[in-house]
Amino acid sequence: MSSVSVDPPRVLVAGVGNIFLGDDAFGVEVVQRLARRPLPEGVRVVDFGIRGLDLAYALLDGYEAVILVDAAPRGGVPGSLYVLEPELDPGRSPAEGAALMETHNMDPARVFQLVTALGGEVERVMMVGCEPETTGSDEDMPMEMSAAVKTAVEAGVGLVESLVARLLSGEKFRPGV
Repeated sequence: MSSVSVDPPRVLVAGVGNIFLGDDAFGVEVVQRLARRPLPEGVRVVDFGIRGLDLAYALLDGYEAVILVDAAPRGGVPGSLYVLEPELDPGRSPAEGAALMETHNMDPARVFQLVTALGGEVERVMMVGCEPETTGSDEDMPMEMSAAVKTAVEAGVGLVESLVARLLSGEKFRPGV
């Protein structure tokens, strides 16, 4: 009797955000803390900051799942955490995606359009978002995270670890379940 070894799914945890724009640093802070912890086999944690092109190229490495971690204004109480699973638009043509290359801008939707244009595919995308307290233009944005978002960082770490464990176990679930 032969045993078949199945490799664990490959999961990328991508922190995005701008550390100089207050609460937008949430994703970066969460992944920096995660990177200091032991990681299961097949899991890669990266601080992409605002480098959308770097994220796009990383996504071409064949991950079965990607968890984006970012600030996510949705109208809730500052510091609230959300798990979202956006629908990707596979109908974009490569020509549409080619014009999306901005090397120092992080628009996740455009990053995934570029990945598709480059022939890549990601099976599952999840986002762990935190409701920011501070939003606005670069000129009036404080450089430090608000107290509510700072407090949410550790809970964000735990939430990401929980999602990674569930993904690696092969559990089929929808966010919020």
